[in-house]
Amino acid sequence: YELNGDVYFDVKSFTSYGSLSGQRPDEMVSSADSEAMGKRDARDFAMWKSVKPGEPSWPTPFGDGRPGWHIECSAMAEKYLGANFDIHGGGLDLIFPHHENEIAQSQAAGGGFANYWMHNAWVTTAGEKMSKSLGNSLLVAEVVKRIRPVDLRYYLVSVHYRSMLEYSDTSVQEAGQAFRRIEGFLARAAEFLGEDSRSVVATRSAEFDAAMDDDLSVAQACAVIHDTVRAGNAALTDQDRTTVTAAYASVLGMLDVLGLHPQDWPDTSGTDGQTTTVIDGLVQALLQQRQDARGRKDFEAADAIRKGLDAMGIRIEDTPQGARWTLEH
Repeated sequence: YELNGDVYFDVKSFTSYGSLSGQRPDEMVSSADSEAMGKRDARDFAMWKSVKPGEPSWPTPFGDGRPGWHIECSAMAEKYLGANFDIHGGGLDLIFPHHENEIAQSQAAGGGFANYWMHNAWVTTAGEKMSKSLGNSLLVAEVVKRIRPVDLRYYLVSVHYRSMLEYSDTSVQEAGQAFRRIEGFLARAAEFLGEDSRSVVATRSAEFDAAMDDDLSVAQACAVIHDTVRAGNAALTDQDRTTVTAAYASVLGMLDVLGLHPQDWPDTSGTDGQTTTVIDGLVQALLQQRQDARGRKDFEAADAIRKGLDAMGIRIEDTPQGARWTLEH
């Protein structure tokens, strides 16, 4: 219906209004503003707004004006996705009234609109939603100067999309430590398997698929990855080649689903390839000195080398195949 040049949607004419958000129509009472505007119902929303000075406008039978906020989204969805499509996403704060209104006007126009709705929670900092309006947003380009990009991705995907995520550098660093345990297994397994590691075909466990199929329960899926890593590490200790191969293939396949496959992050250390090669050469020289000291039973010197490397953020791990090093970021 038209009111003072604006066009409103009569929600009483749409019997399923409120079904997405679980709102009870009889609990949506009229406000003083709604009554002052002359709207028939507090829930009625603008589909078309009359022109105001300085605004773009288009001619209509109701006079010049522009589309309402909700119409914009319905129009874009139908133009690019069609009248019926699978998934519509958005923040939890958009369920009502925005998405409720999109459904009403799109279905009233004859479309089926979205089959599934997925609403994500927010990344927060200091207890507040991260947003441009609050001026507390962080740019990814700035964050990855302090942490590895792959650690940030792992941190973001390891929480269910409908759960709030409180951002802090400490939390990301802890996530990075967890991801390094995965990387450590892959490196040890590849070394153990040798050339055979190149021909391993990535797989996924049924438990991982079940978790992802359960409303994208990525946190549970990550738990499956870590369980597989623990089993793989135990198999490495036992020199169980069959189990190591299976775990290696499964971890690669699961990481691939999450966009964390090693081939997608060829250099996550924050250094270029040449620098990494130089560092590796220097560390290997020190590790050889450490090995020589241990051979002489000069354990004090060997321990001093390890502590010196540790102080520089270089972690040493002794394995049956020899000492390995990783760079903490």
